[in-house]
Amino acid sequence: MSINIAVAGKGGSGKTSLTGLIIRYLIRQGLGPVLAVDADPNANLGDSLGLTTRQTVGSIIASFNEEKINIPAGLTKEAYLELKLHDAMVESKGLDLVTMGRGEGAECYCYPNLLLRKFMDNLAGSYAFMVMDNEAGMEHLSRRTTQNIDELFLISDHSMKGVRTIARLRELVTELKLTVKRQSVIINFVLGEIDPLINEELARLNLTPATTIPLDEAISECDLKVKSLLDLPDTSGAVRTVDALLTEFLKPERIQTTKT
Repeated sequence: MSINIAVAGKGGSGKTSLTGLIIRYLIRQGLGPVLAVDADPNANLGDSLGLTTRQTVGSIIASFNEEKINIPAGLTKEAYLELKLHDAMVESKGLDLVTMGRGEGAECYCYPNLLLRKFMDNLAGSYAFMVMDNEAGMEHLSRRTTQNIDELFLISDHSMKGVRTIARLRELVTELKLTVKRQSVIINFVLGEIDPLINEELARLNLTPATTIPLDEAISECDLKVKSLLDLPDTSGAVRTVDALLTEFLKPERIQTTKT
């Protein structure tokens, strides 16, 4: 049974970088295979992992709805779509990537979405970990196109807007009755200590950060040069922080808690 981790927060909060650093830790610790899922319409997780995306799930499903009359003889609709969905997979050693891409359009495509959920559930069962980079609205979680989430990391940048966004995301989890076994708040891009005003807002919203990630020039350099976060050195401040966070998260007693 896979352990499913999701990351959510407002745009620009460092969601994709955190997702990449989580995956880096899992691979470096030999805990794979890992399935990375880029569920943000502004898809760039592949760049952060050094992987090139050829197709997205959204484009494949849209094409399916437009071209389903051309299904080859001898194939059912389900078998044809599943075959096409595998085209969205980018495979590498110990790490595979699926990019969801943008929505399938204005219409409701219940049948393809049902098959997508089955496809994702089958995929996740073949991996030790599934790590998902979400959009702020957590569309794919709300549509149940993925399995239940063991750990949801709610990440905010060092700003009032970011903190208020993760408070709304926490409320959204409750409103949508999502199956999220545990949630952790992370404050990113911190220079030294959290500003007292932001601490006050965290207290008002009843949010307690699990950790703070320092502003790290090595992350900015990777973004600028489109380099993989998987190659960051162990001396990176962000790497050290996320490694410590994951070490705590993956303690046997904590994992047992998520599975009960």
